[in-house]
Amino acid sequence: MRAAGGTLMSSTESAKPSKLPPFDASDPLGIDDLLGPDDLAIRDTVRTWAADRVLPHIAEWYEKGELPGIRGLARELGALGALGMSLDGYGCAGASAVQYGLACLELEAADSGIRSLVSVQGSLAMYAIHRFGSEEQKLRWLPAMASGEIIGCFGLTEPDHGSDPAGMRTYAKRDGEDWILTGRKMWITNGSVAGVAVVWAQTDEGADGRGIRGFVVPTDTPGFSAPEIHHKWSLRASVTSELVMDEVRLPADAVLPDASGLRGPLSCLSHARYGIVWGSMGAARASFESALDYARGREQFGRPIGGFQLTQAKLADMAVELHKGILLAHHLGRRMDAGGLRPEQVSFGKLNNVREAIEICRTSRTILGANGISLEYPVMRHATNLESVLTYEGTVEMHQLVLGKALTGLDAFR
Repeated sequence: MRAAGGTLMSSTESAKPSKLPPFDASDPLGIDDLLGPDDLAIRDTVRTWAADRVLPHIAEWYEKGELPGIRGLARELGALGALGMSLDGYGCAGASAVQYGLACLELEAADSGIRSLVSVQGSLAMYAIHRFGSEEQKLRWLPAMASGEIIGCFGLTEPDHGSDPAGMRTYAKRDGEDWILTGRKMWITNGSVAGVAVVWAQTDEGADGRGIRGFVVPTDTPGFSAPEIHHKWSLRASVTSELVMDEVRLPADAVLPDASGLRGPLSCLSHARYGIVWGSMGAARASFESALDYARGREQFGRPIGGFQLTQAKLADMAVELHKGILLAHHLGRRMDAGGLRPEQVSFGKLNNVREAIEICRTSRTILGANGISLEYPVMRHATNLESVLTYEGTVEMHQLVLGKALTGLDAFR
């Protein structure tokens, strides 16, 4: 368009606000401007719930290594619509991927164990049934899982097979119309409190991993047990268990009919990893905010330590990585909502965001000094939790190799 006096002025220039908004230290890039009213409402609802129900107790739960009242918490999360929230139908909220990600961020800002409870319930156990199950399986399990009345778990990792699930030893053999399931799974979130387990096992229906099938196992089935794992120094406010299947007899309709081979469990993992991309930034944000608040108030040499150049350099670097990570999560969420998110892109997000989140926690600890190791502050709790998040659902090395294969076209896994 042509301005007065004949000079050229772009439409962008004409639309510029007369006054810039103030700088917001909690949202320095203005990422909230990318969110709609429903997105913000869901985020704020989950944040308020976590502040009321988790934050006043989480240090005690973590110190004791327990998550008391987990069944009640699951029902509350179900009432919020947070369980299986990105799934449609069967009592699920049908939220967008971005909205689910925002919920994961707020839950992990409270504690990784709480986000893990939601991720395993919705993105692994419920997602497996929703995507690969029969209509009868969906109707039987999903409504009660969405409400939190039934907790689910997901059995893939074994004592000797973590990054290489194709080598799993859990085995299911036919016995007439039934299946007999035998084996062990390890490091299973929600295992000891679950009413249903999605368990993956080898069968005789294919070779080289193609015979892997998923089974929906009611945990009260004879031969099934889930002893809880204790003495953890990470994810202490989380129920972690071993699953033991000792000739568990299952009917023919316990099989997930639309899943065969590793495609089934790996697609579930990809969905859960997406939540981690967001959730890890919640842990990082909580640690960064704790360090920033501490730096503003803690005085040394006659003034707040936040006024010293080295401290400001740490805060600036952490803010850059934190909000870059949130932008990355948001971008991946929009791609998922559009149906264009590839597993390699999820690996990109999980690799970057968890790695940077741990570094933010460690740097935050240095700003807090000795106070950083106290449970009066969230920093060390988040740092130790993220050590588990770094490993589960794909180690750093596995995601590096996923990206390496995508970039080069060469498979370095074997």
